[in-house]
Amino acid sequence: MLNLSVLLEDSARNHPERAAVVLGAQRLTYAQVNAAANQVAGLLRSRGVQPGDKVALTCPNLPYFPIVYYGILKAGAVVVPLNVLLKGREIAYHLRDSGARAYFCFQGTPELPMGAEGFAGFNDVEAVEHFFLITADPAAASPIEGAETLGAGLAGQPPVFETVQRAETDAAVILYTSGTTGQAKGAELSHSNLVLNALTCNRLFGTQPATDTHLLVLPLFHSFGSTVNMNAGFSTASTLVLLPRFDPDAAVALLQSENVTFFAGVPTMYWGLLNALKESVDVERIAANMRIAVSGGSSLPVEIIKAVKERFGVTILEGYGLSETSPVATFSAPGSEPRPGSIGIPIWGVEVKLIDGDWNSIDKPDEIGEIAIRGHNIFRGYIGRPEATAEVMRDGWFRTGDLARRDSDGWYYIVDRAKDMIIRGGFNVYPREIEEVLLMHEAVSLSAVIGVPHEQHGEEIKAFVILKPGATVTEEELVAWSREQMAAYKYPRIVKIVESLPMTATGKLLKRELS
Repeated sequence: MLNLSVLLEDSARNHPERAAVVLGAQRLTYAQVNAAANQVAGLLRSRGVQPGDKVALTCPNLPYFPIVYYGILKAGAVVVPLNVLLKGREIAYHLRDSGARAYFCFQGTPELPMGAEGFAGFNDVEAVEHFFLITADPAAASPIEGAETLGAGLAGQPPVFETVQRAETDAAVILYTSGTTGQAKGAELSHSNLVLNALTCNRLFGTQPATDTHLLVLPLFHSFGSTVNMNAGFSTASTLVLLPRFDPDAAVALLQSENVTFFAGVPTMYWGLLNALKESVDVERIAANMRIAVSGGSSLPVEIIKAVKERFGVTILEGYGLSETSPVATFSAPGSEPRPGSIGIPIWGVEVKLIDGDWNSIDKPDEIGEIAIRGHNIFRGYIGRPEATAEVMRDGWFRTGDLARRDSDGWYYIVDRAKDMIIRGGFNVYPREIEEVLLMHEAVSLSAVIGVPHEQHGEEIKAFVILKPGATVTEEELVAWSREQMAAYKYPRIVKIVESLPMTATGKLLKRELS
């Protein structure tokens, strides 16, 4: 039996007074976070939530997130973290697809509007049995009929709770990931998937108990931040300094004032940090404390690796993984000098190989193939989609859709991403989903979406649109409409209205001819 919440509970028992989360002047100890999570578990039990039930969570990087996350787990339920940028229509889809019985949603504030879309744009309260609104003022009344504030729900709940133990292979978390079908799929990750991935991260980083301070800029609803920072960090009683929205100047200030030893981010975040190093910044102090720097999400330019090494005195370690792999699957080999452009070697307990379209292994060095992964980190499958699961699984191996080569020493190098996928600022965006939403506009007849180079975000989303006969709409109007329909990281900032699109004889779009 096992429960992912043991990562919090063990640290709360051994280091109760150690700061667990920091947000501005607010500092909560491990004992306080654990007690609050126990109250959340008690709240769920009082409302009839049973072990195995799904409970969704929309919350930016605030202390509420780990409190509710581990509280859901303690109750034996399954956490369904949702992107804080999703609109009401998208939230309703995720709640129904996961079968969530309860939903915790951050209300948002003028200073921190993230999550506000979740309650302002979400009108279908009946999509879930219990709707808890996380408000900045715990005593405030709920502005939504049928919803209960978290503060009211926790009132009177005891700070102790006997955690519900689950089978190691039972689902702990469902992470939604888009696919080529355009519909987001829920990847079920087990308690053992996530516990082993967190402990393996600490094995890689050489983390010692109660010694590290993480600056947490990666969103906690994403597998990178939740595993590498939160789960791995909590398992060693690290202090998590929260930054709800990445801002380079604010991040640099926290690196300095909080004596941060651990930073994980996507390449654009490192680019931002380097550009925020003004004369007033004590770079030597930052470099003296910084112990580990980790990057993932997309390939890291060699220039950034060199600049970070020069300014911060730390070598960025690169890794690779997906939501379906908990997420870490490969990482720079401990004790070895990182190889720029490489995603490293398989982590402990995980196998990686390259395959062709028929699952045949590709063994020659530097020959390109699709990455396949097998090990303790592989997900249970896509919830409610056995056919989609069968398409990517065979004999325990998960095929990623990402193309790579392997050098003679066994280090892997990504050469292409999953077909057509766009990575904007570290977020995966699948064109098919955007195209289908664009077709919902009354003036749009056909669309094709691609990624184009962008200095800050890596890639930007560009849509080519053919209008219906007689329809009139401007490119600017389509951008504005898309902004209301899709999360901020998804909608196309560039729209081009065209008369035709390049196609094959069979009618398939030739996106490679678009730019």
